[in-house]
Amino acid sequence: MSKIVEQIERLVKNEYFLISLILLSAFLVRLYRINNPIADWHSWRQADTASVTKIYLEEGIKLLYPRYHDISSIQTGIFNKEGFRFVEFPIYNAVHTIFVKAYPKLSLEIWGRAVSILSALFSTYFLFLIGRKFMGKWGGLLSAFFYAYLPYNIYFTRVILPEPMTVAFGLLSLWLFIKFLDNDKTWLLYSSSLMFSCAMLVKPFSFFYAIPIIYLAINKYGLKKLLTDWRFFIAIDIALVPFFLWRVWINKFPAGIPFWEWAFNGDKIRFRPAFWRWLFGERLGYLILGIWGVFPFSLGLLKSFRSRLFIHFFILGMFLYVVTLATANVRHDYYQIIAVPAIALVLAQGTLAFWESKQFKSWLAKLFFLFVIAMMFLVSAIQVREFYKVNHPEIISAGKALDRIAAKDAWVIAPYNGDTAFLYQTGRRGWPAIDDSIDRIIEKGADYYISVNLKDPDTTNLKVRFKTVVETNEYVIIDLHQLKEK
Repeated sequence: MSKIVEQIERLVKNEYFLISLILLSAFLVRLYRINNPIADWHSWRQADTASVTKIYLEEGIKLLYPRYHDISSIQTGIFNKEGFRFVEFPIYNAVHTIFVKAYPKLSLEIWGRAVSILSALFSTYFLFLIGRKFMGKWGGLLSAFFYAYLPYNIYFTRVILPEPMTVAFGLLSLWLFIKFLDNDKTWLLYSSSLMFSCAMLVKPFSFFYAIPIIYLAINKYGLKKLLTDWRFFIAIDIALVPFFLWRVWINKFPAGIPFWEWAFNGDKIRFRPAFWRWLFGERLGYLILGIWGVFPFSLGLLKSFRSRLFIHFFILGMFLYVVTLATANVRHDYYQIIAVPAIALVLAQGTLAFWESKQFKSWLAKLFFLFVIAMMFLVSAIQVREFYKVNHPEIISAGKALDRIAAKDAWVIAPYNGDTAFLYQTGRRGWPAIDDSIDRIIEKGADYYISVNLKDPDTTNLKVRFKTVVETNEYVIIDLHQLKEK
């Protein structure tokens, strides 16, 4: 019996056993509603991402010509006949497509979520390594723990979005750079740059992961050596040139480049009271930290170990990120996905600071702290649980109905306030909103009109003019080529 107890104790003390448990449980909790259709929170952006993969499955992987089902002028102001989708370089979609083709028994949607989950598991492990480097064994484990289990992060690392993948590339780049600093092996530096390049291509906002890297480089070598060592110039080229080449390339296809200038400060919200309230009160304080988590987070910020200034520069990079892309971060809560690793590190540092403090060494104080952490997860989970709900399931049944009657190359008007989730469910190219007169849209090639808003004036008018193919209490499908007999 004593031997069994000893073995258990050894396992509990073994950091790799503990991180394995964290990774396994992190995987399992992300399986919750993995078979959700793309009709849950942020279905619009998820549908846009999945749409590129769906076309890759039909037409083959064309990295330089990503396309999706939305051909309207809504995203760019230009009729996008070819359906080009020039946002991120489609690494995520290529990987997604390969998985679907390799094992088609699982749906495209499940595989899309699985790619994000796999990215999150990699991120959890690299964050463990990074946290361990600067805070020791328990700092690494706590960093991985918070990243794995924050309810906000659980949801947003099982969605069909490129952000979880860019975080994985960003953290791998950061870890490789740390290893380079340890032994000065040039191949590690270039490998770090290559991973940073991938992160930038997947999502250019990962550029702000460069802030902690710059700090580490200056702290190790000094600014003078950095400016005279040719290796760093090559590393910068590897990191940034592919992204700039991609931007030069996509400028040839203006119809496929969605409006993006608004993301910075399009509504002039930066530094206004609403900016602070939404991002640091509602989003960070309430949604991510569940109010109670503000306490360990604040401790982590205030704890200023010289060896841990890296963490402060990491969180500084994330602050600069939300300030730079002020409007996008205020409008969309998924934009904070890339900030979660830094938040997890700060929470870990705050937890260690409390646990190691001489002022709070009593068991009662530590019990209270555990209660605080538990309440953080609970309050956040209450907010996040609404994200999993399928909104408007009628768009799914309507999409299936159209799929049964329409040719694969049919073009469809599926008005849903510009949200492409409905259009995606039809599996057809077309319009997610009416961006022109109906007659001109028909001239451009629209074949069917499908709506789940039966009382909409456009729906009512079209039912008068054209033949209704299918009508239920949930949706209506109208053939735009068959005039109604008078």
